[in-house]
Parts: sequence; structure tokens; C-alpha cells
Amino acid sequence: MRFHGVSISHLINTQLPSSIGRTGCPSYRCHVHRTICHHARRPNLCIPRATPTSIVPHRTAKSKSVVKLKDLPQGALKLEPYEDGANDGPQYPVVLQGHRNNMQRFRNCVVLTRVGGFYELYFEQAEEFAPLLNLKLAIRRTSAGPVYMAGFPFFQLDRFLKILVQDLSKYVAISEEFANDAEGKLRTGGLQFDRKVARIITPGTLIDEKFMDPSENNFLLAIYIDGSSVKEQVEHDDGATKQHVLPSTSQNVGLSWLDLSTGDFFTQVTTAQMLPSAIARIGAREILVDQALGDGVRQELQLLTGHDHRLMTFFPFPSKIEPMTKWGPVLEAPISAKAAASFTSEEVAAGFSLLEYIRVQLQGLNMKLQPPRRRDLDESMSIDRNSLRGLEILETARDGFGKGSLLHAVSRTSTKSGARLLRDRLTSPSTSMTVINERLDLVCTFIDDAELHRNVIDYLKRSYDAQRLVQKFTLGRGDADDLICLSRAIEASKEIRRVLMSKKRKCKDTPAAQSLKSMTDRLYMNGPIILAEKILAAIDEEGLLQKQRIEDDTAAEAAMLAQEVAFSEALPGEIETLPKKVRTKSGERGGSGAADEASAVETWIMRRDASPALHDLHQELDRLHNEKAELTQRLRDAVGSTALSLKWTPGLGHICHVKAAKISQESLEELGVTRNVSMTKSTRSFYLPAWTELGGQMDQVKLQIRQEEQAIFETLRREVILNLVKIRRNAAVMDELDVACSFATLAHEQRLVRPTLVEGTCHKIVGGRHPTVKLGLEEQGRRFVSNDCFLGDPDRIWLVTGPNMAGKSTFLRQNALITILAQVGSLVPADYAEMGIVDKIFSRIGAADDLFRDQSTFMVEMLETAAILKQATPRSFVIMDEVGRGTTPEDGTAVSFACLHHLHYHNRCRTLFATHFHALADMTQDFESLGRYCTDVKETANGGFSFVHRLRKGVNRESHALKVAQLAGLPSETIELARRVRQQGLATDPDQCSQTSAPA
Repeated sequence: MRFHGVSISHLINTQLPSSIGRTGCPSYRCHVHRTICHHARRPNLCIPRATPTSIVPHRTAKSKSVVKLKDLPQGALKLEPYEDGANDGPQYPVVLQGHRNNMQRFRNCVVLTRVGGFYELYFEQAEEFAPLLNLKLAIRRTSAGPVYMAGFPFFQLDRFLKILVQDLSKYVAISEEFANDAEGKLRTGGLQFDRKVARIITPGTLIDEKFMDPSENNFLLAIYIDGSSVKEQVEHDDGATKQHVLPSTSQNVGLSWLDLSTGDFFTQVTTAQMLPSAIARIGAREILVDQALGDGVRQELQLLTGHDHRLMTFFPFPSKIEPMTKWGPVLEAPISAKAAASFTSEEVAAGFSLLEYIRVQLQGLNMKLQPPRRRDLDESMSIDRNSLRGLEILETARDGFGKGSLLHAVSRTSTKSGARLLRDRLTSPSTSMTVINERLDLVCTFIDDAELHRNVIDYLKRSYDAQRLVQKFTLGRGDADDLICLSRAIEASKEIRRVLMSKKRKCKDTPAAQSLKSMTDRLYMNGPIILAEKILAAIDEEGLLQKQRIEDDTAAEAAMLAQEVAFSEALPGEIETLPKKVRTKSGERGGSGAADEASAVETWIMRRDASPALHDLHQELDRLHNEKAELTQRLRDAVGSTALSLKWTPGLGHICHVKAAKISQESLEELGVTRNVSMTKSTRSFYLPAWTELGGQMDQVKLQIRQEEQAIFETLRREVILNLVKIRRNAAVMDELDVACSFATLAHEQRLVRPTLVEGTCHKIVGGRHPTVKLGLEEQGRRFVSNDCFLGDPDRIWLVTGPNMAGKSTFLRQNALITILAQVGSLVPADYAEMGIVDKIFSRIGAADDLFRDQSTFMVEMLETAAILKQATPRSFVIMDEVGRGTTPEDGTAVSFACLHHLHYHNRCRTLFATHFHALADMTQDFESLGRYCTDVKETANGGFSFVHRLRKGVNRESHALKVAQLAGLPSETIELARRVRQQGLATDPDQCSQTSAPA
């Protein structure tokens, strides 16, 4: 019997009694193992007591370890080479010694060792992590000294992996137990199980853990930098500083990233200056850096990842890089020499280093990744990390929540894999006019045909995440339930292809027909359809559901039993500390009867006719069941009781059990009874040779059925691998259809229009709206004021002035977001949109000091501004809001003017520049490609006012800051004082200001 994954939080939050671990045999673990894990039974060895040594100090019953997260070591994790464990220390019992060896071999990992139905921590790691995991810390005494220990039920592994890997950013080495064969038992001195590390789990190597976010990729990124080249360039560059090693060089950087859960594999070559933006766009969970890099480069890379340095792993990159043509064993298809020639040496080095790291972490586990796809810098719009944050594309800048972001506002996807594709497109909009128009054609096809749109969405909702399902099988994982889900996904693809083909035939020689043809031509259904039919013909879905219910009931019973153990061994003073659910009276264990009854039911996951051999085995089992029924009836007639039954129990085997019947010993001997098992006033159990022999035959046939079912499952698994490429390609098409349907739904809801993409650098938006602010205002019952924007000829730059709270920042952001949506392939929130392709978007909006990097607000602002002025091209789109506000008005005005001058005469890009330095309007009179626009405030005769959000041509030299301060609720006397100071012009005379502000 085994337990299915069930999360039982109240079990783990239970503080187990202090009596655990006081004896030589830890009663808590041993008792539960013997009770609920009879399938994993092993000799009940009791370690002899020994005089406690000084290795681990003895802890009292009431002691409790507490560690705060902020007290844990911070910084990047250095991945030390895994070495063979040394055996020169004290020799512990076999399990403990193996655990100690693994801790020495995998020094950077938290080691979890499987012991029966539990995963356990030992030694100093148990002491460190037990309080963080809210586990009871116990002590086990051994001949080598006392050992700290803590553990949890194996079906809660995912829960604790989330805490260790996701929350604490730790590496976890999982040591599994494997049954020894006869030769193995002889080699290990009779041990039933051998334990070895089967996998090392890190934040970037998750596969199918339940805590993974299904709507986001789990990328692992490798960054390859030629350390010797960087050193040479820095030594010859006098302007290079230790603080900014990378930006001072012209070094190319190789990037490679993959998602083990889907098999997606990418490479890219970028520059040192563009590296921060690439890191932000990819959003990797873990970043690999060569351990051999110099300290300066490593520190700079740490800064580029942001404040969370735990994302970075230092790993010794291989000195010899294998060419891509030799990567075939880990890919679904080999890479040809012609295809490999398109990758740069930096990309190859990054990709091979990434594969080497995966090989080490998976401990030899087979995998089939997609061939690496090259991301060319020229094929997508560059959005730097400041713009990703400032434009709130993935999350809000203030609190980091998804709600309120562009992704949240436009997402209407039906599948999790479609949500991942949408996220990827929003961070990497296309710069190909052909690709963009093909995406727009597909969206418009669904907008024009509501029935087709509705049918495709209905089938998408019946689908599953085929990318992650098929990847589980390539990694040797997956179960029958995954096969069923995969077959449903294939059936959904088949039905979608059918409705698309039907629509294509009805609209020949139209853009819609061509758009649909591009989808149907990429759906390969021949092999996958046959596979789905085989899966559904072989697997018994009803039996699978019954099996899952039994496993869930068994796991729940195990959790309840563990609670009862905790209660029964608690000291009187500890009972009140246990959760209420544990405080039950003896004998009130609920639900056990149902579980016992369910366990007696034979459940099969394959249909009886899934194979000829399985059919014959089931017929043989039916015959034996009939013999059992006949034997039962003969025995009932012989003893004169209908309460007789033939049973099997884990401890006794095959026995006869009869209730409320008085049977003499002579009658039992006549039946052939060899030995009594137990006898009470109302029941009697005994062995019967006929039932023992028949039961043994039934057990043998059941074992053969299980083996045949496993053989059928392995055959289906191989069929999945054979159809791997087609299934993945079909899944990619389904994701594209999902995103297109999502955009069509969005366009219908919000009256979006199709943008017109043209050559050149124009930007004509009529009635533009902010996609997220508009939704927020509508939720409050307020109306959004749309605005026009015409950049290009004659005005490449708009200088925007006006009061606070009048919508300047919103206007800047909405035009950048409209551009992103257009190049993603979505319709846009405007009445009309025409624009040239943008290669890079830059946003300098808002800033905060960065105390961690010793940077003031103004320094952060200047660093962002410097990046824009250095990297913007004539095809870029720049929005800058209140540049220079972090210093004196004079200096701020000077800096703002210099930036405008550079943008106008050097970068020559489309720019929206908002400012409160009104003198800039006069200083830029001779800028022939600069227009001046403003927002306003409308005042009433009684002193009231309202903001006019619609832009007009001209300059507004009033910021109306006092009106905003009044709205914010500043005290009336403070507002009045500020008004007097402003009217009297006392801002430059500290003495008069002091006299004015003195209380009467």
C-alpha cells in the first residue's frame, strides 16, 4: 500500500511530545512505521545506549530551537563539487552513516533521507531546519553519540520542498530507498533497502512539483562571460571601475536558459550593457555563473540580479565545450551541422554549461529537451528592466502584485500554457511586421466569427498542459492519470483542427483562410490520435478514480494515526499544546472502517482487454474468485453460520474468520483446520490449508496482473516518447490559438482597434486609452479621458507640462503600452492607431533610493537616464517623467535641458518628456522637432476646481501643487501658510520664512 500526495497541514503544525527520542529507539517514528508502512517493513533494530558524547549537546524535553529567516546566511550560493563521502568519522548505524556521507558529499544541500513512510533530517541540519519547517526536533542515541533528527510523512514532500527550495532558496538532495535483490542483500549484509541520492532539487530544476506556478515558466539561466577577455579589456581601460566592470567593456555575453518542466530551451548573445534587461526579461528562478570568474565580475553580476542574491549559483563551468552536434542524447532530435553553425561560441558555451549543471543535479536522470532556439536581438523589441517595472508590464511597481499590471489587464487565456506564452510575448514583442500582421490576422478571424471563437475556446478549456505532461514522461515520471490528461489534450487538438478546417473551406481566398491554414498545417495529428486511442482503450478511468480515492483515504488515515501517536505519547503538560483535532479519545478514530473496506477492493488501472495476456489473467482470477465463493459456501454450510468469511490480513496472512458461532474442535479438525489463530466469546479465526493454497494462487495472479499492467503502461510511455515532437508542436499551436482567442475576447470587451504597422517612425494615436488605468476607473464608476498623440513628423518630441494629478504620467505610459500591445499582436485601446516598428522602449518614470547599492534617488535616476541616452536609436520610443527632480531646481533644469538636447539632436527618437521645469519650454524654442503640450485645471467662481486631463497645445506654467496638497488632506493652516509664502515670494528668504511660520 502506498499513499498519494495529500497536504495535511495540521499534522505538520503539531508539536510532537518531548518523550520522542528519549529512548534508544525513537518511539514516534518506529511506531508509525510499523503501523502504517507495513509495506516498507524492516528489522526493528534498537541501537544500544551509549554514554552521551560531546558531539551533540543533550537538549531537555522543553527546549525548542527558533531561527529567524533574517538571521540565515544571505548571498549567492556557491556550488561546491560533489565529492565522495568520507568515512573517517564516527560510524553510525547504516541509515545515519549513509545520511552523514551524503551531507559530506553534497555540502551545499539539505539532505532528506527516505526511511519507510517518512523523509528525515539528521545531525546539524535537523537542528537548523526543524524550527523553520515547524517540525519536532528529537534526539536519537547511538553508539557513536546522540543525533538530532526530525521528519515528516513522505506524502507531504512537496509542501516542505516549497519551503526549502522556493521560500528559503536552498538546494535539496533527496536520498531514496531502493529494494535490494538477493545479490544486493548479500553485498550489504542482509539489508532490505539501499539508499542513494536520486535527485538534487534547486529553484531552477523543478520538474512537476505541485507548488510550481502553472502560468509561469520555471527558467534556469546560464550566463557565459569570457573572464580572460574581460580582464584584458578592463586592464586597458582606464575608465573602468571596480564597481562597474561589465558596463565598461564591449564584451559579448552568452545566455542560455531552459525550463525543465516543459523542455523549452533558448539561447541568445547579448552585450554587457544589455545584460540587466535580458535578465529581467527572462525572469529566471536560478542563474548560473562560472565559479572561475573574477571577484569584480561576480559582484557586478550579483548586483544585476537585484537584491535577491540567492538567485545566483556559482558553478564550475566545463573547460571543454562540446559542439552542439553532440548534444543529441539529451534533445528530442539531433542538431545538424548547418543549424549549429548559426549559434555563436558564447551561446554554445552557455548552453553546454547549462546542460552539464542539469546532468549533475538530476544524477543521471534521462531527459529529452527541445532543440535550442536562438533568440535574435533584432527579432524582438528590447524592454529594459526599468521599463518592465515602470510600465508595470508583469507586476505593479508599488507592491509587486500581478493585479493592476498589463499582464493581468489583458489576459483572457483558457490554458496555463497559453498564459505562459502571453507572458513571454509581453516581455519580448516582435519587431517583424510580417509576424505581427499574421498574429493580428488570426485575432481578427476570431473577432469576425463569434461561433468559431466560442468553439475553439470550449475545446481549449477541455485541454491540459501537454507541454508539461509530455516532459514528465521524457524524464521517466508520469502516471496513468497523466496519460489520460494527455489523451484529452490530443483529442482537444483534433477537434480544434476539425473546426478550423471547416472554417477554412468556407472562406477561401481570404486573409482568414490563410491565417487558419498557417495553424492547421502545423497540427500533426496522425501519430498522436492513434496514441490517444490506445491510451483510452487501455486505461480504465473508473478504476483509476477508485484507486485514487482509496489512496487519498489511506493517506488521511495515516495522518490521523500519526496524530494519535503524538497524543498518546504526550506528557500531561504537553496535551494542551496539541491541535484540537488531535485531542480525541482513544478508540474514536474516524474513517478507518471506510479505509479498511476500501483497501479490500481490487482496483485495476488497465481495462481487462488491454492485452491478450491481461485478459487471460483476469479470467484466471475470476475462476479463482468463483472457487473462493464455493469454498466459502461449503464452510458456511459445514459450520452452520453465514457469518464465516475468508480473509487476508498483513500480519496473519490467509485466515478463516467466523462470528457468533460455537464450533467444536472436532468440527474444525474435520474441516482440515491446522491451527487456531484467535478465539473470543463471539469470534474465532483459524488457518485452513485449502484457503491458504487458494489465497496464494490468487495473490500470484494479482501480482502477474500488476506486472502486466506495468508492462502496458511502459509501452504507452514509449509511445508518448515516439510522438514527442508532434505533441510538442501541436501544443505550441494550441498556445498560439489560446493567445489569439484571448486577444479577441479582450477586443470585444473593450472596443479595441487593429493597429496599422508602417515603415518609418510615425506614432499616430487617436483617442488612446491606458489599458489598466481605464479598468481601475471603471471599477470606481469614473470615466477615463482619452488623448491623441502624434509623434514623428513634424514633432518627434512632445514636451508635456501641467499640474500634478492631471494625467501626464498616465499619458506617457499609455502610449508606450499601446506600442507594446500592437507589436505583441493584439488590438489596442484607441479609436485609431498607426505606428512604425519600435526596436527599444525606454521608460524613466519614478525613482527611489537604493540604499543596498549606496545609491541616492538622484543617482538612480541619472543611471537610468544615462542608459537611455547611450542606447536609444532613431527607431526607439522613450518616455521620461520629471527628470532632474531629485536635486535643486537650477541643476534639475540644466540636466533636463541637456537630456532633451541629446534626444533631439543625437538619438533622434520618438520621445514623450513630462516636466515641471517650465523654463524648458523657453529654452527649447529652437528645437524644430519638439512640440509643447499640456494638461490644465478648471477653476470655478466659488473656489472649486477640477483637473482637465485632455491635452492641448501650449505650455501650462502652473503646477497647482497646493490644490493637490489640499486634496491629500494637509492641515488647512499648513495650506494657508504655503499659499502666503508663495504669494509673497519668500521661498528664497529663510529669515522671512521663519517669521511667517512662527505661531501667533
